[in-house]
Amino acid sequence: MTSAELELASWLELTSWRRLTGELYAAVRDEDDPRRGHALWRRGRDELFRSHPQSPLPAGDPLRVTGLPYWPYDPELRFELPLLPAQDEVLSVPASDGMIPLTRIGAVALPPPLGAVIDVWWLQQYAGGLFLPLRDGTAGQSSYGGGRYMLDTAKGADLGAATGSLIIDLNFLYHPSCRYSDEWVCPLAPAGNTISAPVSAGERLLPGALPGKFSGQASLSG
Repeated sequence: MTSAELELASWLELTSWRRLTGELYAAVRDEDDPRRGHALWRRGRDELFRSHPQSPLPAGDPLRVTGLPYWPYDPELRFELPLLPAQDEVLSVPASDGMIPLTRIGAVALPPPLGAVIDVWWLQQYAGGLFLPLRDGTAGQSSYGGGRYMLDTAKGADLGAATGSLIIDLNFLYHPSCRYSDEWVCPLAPAGNTISAPVSAGERLLPGALPGKFSGQASLSG
């Protein structure tokens, strides 16, 4: 294939990845039992990371065989939370396709024992989307040092909502692609999405694995 043909194929592969991710989350939302929905999500992600040409895992990575590691599902970490008002703020954050402006549109209050208010952002790009990253007390130890994502609706990561509220199920926290490959540049959790309490739920690092490289200033470009 020529370089132009390879580039076109890459764009189609990325479109396929996002389509399949959206379909996976739609199937999760249709599942009445959140625990079964979580198991479905794990299986679907493992298949994407194992076999899809846009997988961020390098060829030969053992995780393609074993699947991604997670903490066991904890039903106490699933919430339906109202979107609370928050002071307007705009950030510019780096991503693989350039700088992306984020506008803070509100916040959600995580109940005790977490007891934290975290910001909810809107991606100011074509079609937009909700974005909720979280860097908790496990970051840099048993999860990626740059934090994890809870919601990224522009890329299909959406657990649903009722009027005025969001489904926040911390068991669905997942590592961004930059956790696996330096080819990706990911928006990381700003200060308003950083908490000291550990969230032992969602995707994790294997015991003994390096926490991954990240640049703290990459999350706050002003």
